Amino acid sequence: MHLIVGLGNIGDKYQLTRHNIGFLVIDEITKNLTTSNINKSNFKSDLFKSGYNLYSKPKTYMNHSGEAVHSIKEYYKLENENIIVIHDDLDLPFGSVKFKIGGGHGGHNGLRSIDSYIGKDYIRVRIGIGKPQDKTQVANYVLSNFSKEELNKLEDIISHTIKAIDALKVEDIDVVKSKFTLK
Repeated sequence: MHLIVGLGNIGDKYQLTRHNIGFLVIDEITKNLTTSNINKSNFKSDLFKSGYNLYSKPKTYMNHSGEAVHSIKEYYKLENENIIVIHDDLDLPFGSVKFKIGGGHGGHNGLRSIDSYIGKDYIRVRIGIGKPQDKTQVANYVLSNFSKEELNKLEDIISHTIKAIDALKVEDIDVVKSKFTLK
């Protein structure tokens, strides 16, 4: 069983923000699957099951994502190697897609929270959102909506990411890196 977690913030005002790229990927994956909704309040998550896979959108807001991931991990007795977290990455140009296990959080509060609850050795799908020229504008930037030009490209990026996630379920991460990394 795999747990695929898309990071983001709940609420309509955040729906198309850069920080919600993980939610957008989960929405796209699950719209084409037959899923059952798992309603357990301690999961603090919109959680869907399809076959042997779980798909999560934490309801804790970004900074507390680890609470949701931890509760699902413990309940289903999952190993970190079977947890895939999809998140925005300021340090990658818009549209880049990279993969890694572990590493630092790079200032990403969602990753910081997950790391504090389950450790760092889970699979990360990093989707580049670019960064503002002025570093003092990072918070505003990640919570701003994608531009129209970015939205036009997002469909292809998300589709590519979904193919990579499917591959991560059955292939070694190094194979996935060689086939699906976008720079």
